Amino acid sequence: MKRVTLRQLRVFEQVARLRSISAAAGVCHLTQPAVSMQLKVLEQECGLPLTELIGRQLRLTDAGETVASYARRVQQQFDELEQELAAMRGQQHGKLNVGIVSTAKYFASHMLATFMQEHTGAELSLQVENRAQILRLLGDNEIDIAIMGVPPEFLDAVAMPFAEHPHGIVINSQHPLAARAKLVIADFAEEAFLVREPGSGTRAVMERFFAGQSFSPRKVIQMTGNEAVKQAVLAGLGVGFLSLNTIGLERGLGLVKVPTVAGLPVMRRWHVVHRRGKQLLPIAQAFRDFVRDSGGAYAQASTSPRSARSPKSRTRRSDRTSRRR
Repeated sequence: MKRVTLRQLRVFEQVARLRSISAAAGVCHLTQPAVSMQLKVLEQECGLPLTELIGRQLRLTDAGETVASYARRVQQQFDELEQELAAMRGQQHGKLNVGIVSTAKYFASHMLATFMQEHTGAELSLQVENRAQILRLLGDNEIDIAIMGVPPEFLDAVAMPFAEHPHGIVINSQHPLAARAKLVIADFAEEAFLVREPGSGTRAVMERFFAGQSFSPRKVIQMTGNEAVKQAVLAGLGVGFLSLNTIGLERGLGLVKVPTVAGLPVMRRWHVVHRRGKQLLPIAQAFRDFVRDSGGAYAQASTSPRSARSPKSRTRRSDRTSRRR
């Protein structure tokens, strides 16, 4: 193993992450033969095969999983070294690894855009997944910071709340119940409910609410992702149970309504999370503090039926209007 190079480990880490020689070649700015050669030399040094082809799918062997784990750690150590030296020079730049649950993308993208404009030296790596996948990435130390709803139950982590996170029933604006002023969950007993996939935080909130109301829908249609649920609501396929952070645009256009239902909205909290004991480097610390201090305004803006713009963009427009007056 003495002749293993950092370059080989970096290339193999991309192969392991992407499960593809061609995709890794694109990320590493190499040709496919060059990636294959790096992989072959690394396997020779390890004395074990690291990958295997099953059908047309590339998979890691047990040895490959082990080497990939160490390769990630080596890369993280070099990233930390780079950022520590940058901090000594009074700079805040380097790689920022962020994971957000898919429901948060409706406001987190605006938040990230503002942060990156203010930290032009930062290199962002962003992963958008459901709650189960974000917890895995956090547990495997593949991300520095996570933005999620309910904090991890089985992972020693620091979770800072930064915004309210409302959940409720969403219906097509033409739905017969849309004209009713006050409803109870029993009014939806005959409706088909469009629900998120298992592993979704939204699904977990819905199931706890239903259990607390002793309510069981007549029919459940499972879908992957908030967009699928919203499109099905718009098509009249059923009623949805969603985070209200996801429907600001549709509410603003009058396409969907959030009926007043006893016990709703279910109010949770958004959290910015990192593993306890993880040494957050300056750029990650800066992002965590930015979310803690400013994230609430972005989350609140995404629930507003008036606008899907970020708080900053609304402020700019307001300033222009004032100047014209």
